Amino acid sequence: MNSNVTSPSSPGLNAVLKALPHARLVGGCVRDTLAARPIADIDLATPDPPEDVIKALAAAGLRSIPTGLAHGTVTALAHGESFEITTLRRDVETDGRHAVVAFTDDWREDASRRDFTINAMSMTPDGHVFDYFGGIDDLKAGLVRFVGHAATRIAEDYLRILRYFRFYARYGTAGPDAEALTAITNAVPGLAGLSGERVWSELQRILAAHTPDSSLKLMAETGVLTAILPQALLAPVNDLPADPILRLAALLPPGLPNLKFSGAEAERLLAVQGPPPPNDATEDDLRRALADTSFDILIGRVWLAGGNEALRARIAAIPEPIFPVQGRDLQALGVQPGPEMGQKLRHLRKIWLESGCHLSREDLLNL
Repeated sequence: MNSNVTSPSSPGLNAVLKALPHARLVGGCVRDTLAARPIADIDLATPDPPEDVIKALAAAGLRSIPTGLAHGTVTALAHGESFEITTLRRDVETDGRHAVVAFTDDWREDASRRDFTINAMSMTPDGHVFDYFGGIDDLKAGLVRFVGHAATRIAEDYLRILRYFRFYARYGTAGPDAEALTAITNAVPGLAGLSGERVWSELQRILAAHTPDSSLKLMAETGVLTAILPQALLAPVNDLPADPILRLAALLPPGLPNLKFSGAEAERLLAVQGPPPPNDATEDDLRRALADTSFDILIGRVWLAGGNEALRARIAAIPEPIFPVQGRDLQALGVQPGPEMGQKLRHLRKIWLESGCHLSREDLLNL
């Protein structure tokens, strides 16, 4: 099925497409153009070999980066924008994590190796859409469906299990595809071979969806949630802010799951699991809490405890208390840097906290 729509346009994209007349827009940018949704990234495909792509871009005065020549991918830089351009491919060998590919000039063959019908479409610069597997109808119906046999697509890369739930959370308004759920349930053991980085990358996209509860429920029913988060307890997260770390904390007991986080992510997850201020906390209590805990973490704790709206508003209305005394203030009074200064600063901060963070620098130094 083919269709015509208004194609995305920008100076950079126009320059790249002019340099590569055989290229088409592919994947998410086509899907989101058809769905009238914001476009995050624009990817292109071409039957031209990557070496020819590089030469054509150079002839047009455009820079390119050979970001993945083994897989046929070149990144073009034009007018401050970057575009991934990949030569059409077919799979030669797959092992559930990686694929060995060969180049082809067959657009349908390339589309057949993609995960879902709504991601397998391509679009010419004039807006003509090539849809080999019913992606337009599936997008209109809110159906997330694998290209070809679901079990085959999953066996090629088990990460597609999590990708299914990611796209279901965003586009799945028609209910789940029965074939997909059966294949996913049977393939759950394959998730054990995925790295913690890949699992967390997909899981955080699921949790960042506007309403991921339906996907999380299906993940629990198919055994996927237990496979990637054995300690998880299914809990509704739709009413929480679309913050993956906060929503993950709502699914977990205190502690870190066996996923690969950045240091900042791990620190934030542990911090947001701490105790929230009580709903009847005084203003001084809240000031003390904000002096020890960042606003973001404190508000997150309130959300996890039930999201008391009045308490969140009270916290938001309090300027961040900042301890007003520094080491140089004591040094000006004759205190030498070292253990004694640290002890005096801790003592003054304790007094400041007990005052509800009201005492000024002068008040504290007079002590």
